[in-house]
Amino acid sequence: MAERSFKKEVEQLRMGAGGTFRGEGILAVTKALLENGVGYVGGYQGSPISHLMDVFSDAQDLLGEYGVHFENSASEATAAAMLAASVNYPIRGAVAFKSTVGTNVASDALANLASGGVTGGALVILGEDYGEGSSIMQERSHAFAMKSQMWLLDPRPNLTSIVAAVGHGFRLSEASNTPVMMQMRVKSCHVHGHFTAADNQRPQMTVSEALENPKRDLGRIVLPPAVFVHEAEKVEKRWPNAVRYVLENNVNEFFGNDASKIGLIVQGGTYNGVIRALNRLGLADIYGDTDIHILCLNAVYPLCDGQILDFCDGKDAVLVVEEGQPNFIEQAIGHRLYQAGRKTVLMGKGPLPMAGEYTGQKLVDGIAAFLRDHAPNMLLPAKSKANEPEQTEIPNLAEVLPGRPPGFCTGCPERPIFAATKLVQQELGEHHIASDIGCHLFSIMPPFDIGSTTMGYGLGPASASALQNRDKDGKRSISFVGDGGFWHNGLTSSIGNASFNKHDGVIVIVDNHYAAATGGQDVLSSRAKNKSRKTNNPISDAVRGMGVKWVRQIDRTYDVTKMRDTLKEALTSKEEGPKVIVASSECMLNRQRREKPLLAKATKDGKRTVKPRFGVDEDICTGDHACMRLSGCPSLSVKDTGDPLRDDPVAHIDQTCVGCGNCGEVADAAVLCPSFWQAEVVSNPTPAETRRASRAARIMGWLQARRDAKRLTFA
Repeated sequence: MAERSFKKEVEQLRMGAGGTFRGEGILAVTKALLENGVGYVGGYQGSPISHLMDVFSDAQDLLGEYGVHFENSASEATAAAMLAASVNYPIRGAVAFKSTVGTNVASDALANLASGGVTGGALVILGEDYGEGSSIMQERSHAFAMKSQMWLLDPRPNLTSIVAAVGHGFRLSEASNTPVMMQMRVKSCHVHGHFTAADNQRPQMTVSEALENPKRDLGRIVLPPAVFVHEAEKVEKRWPNAVRYVLENNVNEFFGNDASKIGLIVQGGTYNGVIRALNRLGLADIYGDTDIHILCLNAVYPLCDGQILDFCDGKDAVLVVEEGQPNFIEQAIGHRLYQAGRKTVLMGKGPLPMAGEYTGQKLVDGIAAFLRDHAPNMLLPAKSKANEPEQTEIPNLAEVLPGRPPGFCTGCPERPIFAATKLVQQELGEHHIASDIGCHLFSIMPPFDIGSTTMGYGLGPASASALQNRDKDGKRSISFVGDGGFWHNGLTSSIGNASFNKHDGVIVIVDNHYAAATGGQDVLSSRAKNKSRKTNNPISDAVRGMGVKWVRQIDRTYDVTKMRDTLKEALTSKEEGPKVIVASSECMLNRQRREKPLLAKATKDGKRTVKPRFGVDEDICTGDHACMRLSGCPSLSVKDTGDPLRDDPVAHIDQTCVGCGNCGEVADAAVLCPSFWQAEVVSNPTPAETRRASRAARIMGWLQARRDAKRLTFA
């Protein structure tokens, strides 16, 4: 169950030639694949490309009508290996995953694919997660493209350019027998717009037809001595063919006045930001028209030397707008200019920051600094003090607003797991805890403050593998891995490794039934029925299959007491080998998406429905707030009672509560207080329930009136 369904938008994908297609960048990519006769599609979800995988999934029926095979791959490596279908057959294939972590996972398959080369067009669509909104380490895809000699496209963030880039990607791949990467930045994935559609095309050859006519070419298999031929072929044939295609098909674009004495060379993905900066500096109108000459590199690798030299010819200075470090493009252009003996001043890092996303303000400041040094006459003259409008100082929000660290959702079933861990550590002392990629990584933040490292998706237990205590009665490490990471990489790299090496640590597999952190996609152990995939494969069975003997299954993580006791048992057990706890409860977000519409429909239809409601008795709550320190639930806050004799506000549960009961469970497990209460909100009650509620209301009303009367007596 993905966090959003695209089934309505997917109907647009049937649009024929001449129609105006409207939507997000991810929808435009899917339409472009169909228009270019793709034969198979695969990939693995991850920001900012998760929704593209969801679109593929929702479009399965349409893809099937055109003979297109689709798979939700087990990992990025699996997806990249799919492109082997394009090595010997003229089939166009596309895969999508998050970069750069996904590229790292897929590196073996991609490197082999790039070495042997392809016959059909092979396109790798990368969700380029670089910048201030990123959730990963700050790296770029550019280095990998250079390392493996794969061509890299970075289209301008508008739908027409994105659609064109997909077509160019396939044709460039076929013209140079090389797989092509197309990076989709966050802005490109979610930009809205329109383009003129073309007819969808059936693939030149389907995967079924390829199976009926098998081919092999010994020269394409990546083993010596063929690999030495591949290396030479990359430089002597594929590279020149790629440059020729880029030039002949105008993949890169020119804007502005070619007679300008200064110029900008920009990555395609930064073009919109550059134009906006020029507009703010008074050097471009709202349509992007400018007198500054711009070379927009929609193909950032390989660079076309002749095109760049021609662009720089006659210019006094050129600014390269390239996000991130190292500055590969700037270095390459500087080298070409030096070799050609050109005197054009080349700038890049210096006016612009060495690293980090080029936000609007950074581009304004950087371009303005470049112009002040090399074309000061182009900048608008500063207004005189007398004519300047009064400026309102904008405060630095980072200094005004409190920090808002990431945290678990309201009702998240992973929250009680870490509350239980804290309780165990209070009794047994601090332990080394290894974290992993996924929602559970939020445990590193307050109020839990748990976890020392995170090394990669599914590698939490592996990152604790060196920490084996020689003292059999000493402390054990604790490591966490999610169900998504477990199936992605953890089964072999973490569980298999721990079993094989008789590691004595405790491994907690956080099973929330989905790849929740990437949008709620199904995984092998998902409980839901999936018409196109096999689900309901128990994690505990897979763990036992890897040789682990000590396995405990907990099917309700909200039972904090049971979680605490099981963790304590694992940490103190005398049994050798890894101790694995599978802690299972459904992701609350997905559960709400699934249950809310059903509950609303049942209520509307007049059926009896029940919703739990939790609260705190203000008269009993002592106001020590220990429940919050062991929960951190967003719906659990504080409330001033108005009682002058009570210094501290009491705990309070607000209207965002989803009724998971975690706060009360934590309070009970930690022996805190009995102030939490649970009630049930019944819609469409039975006649007997209505009568009981009426009697209870009358009795409570009488008791309240009696209490109020006594208070007046003693006032």
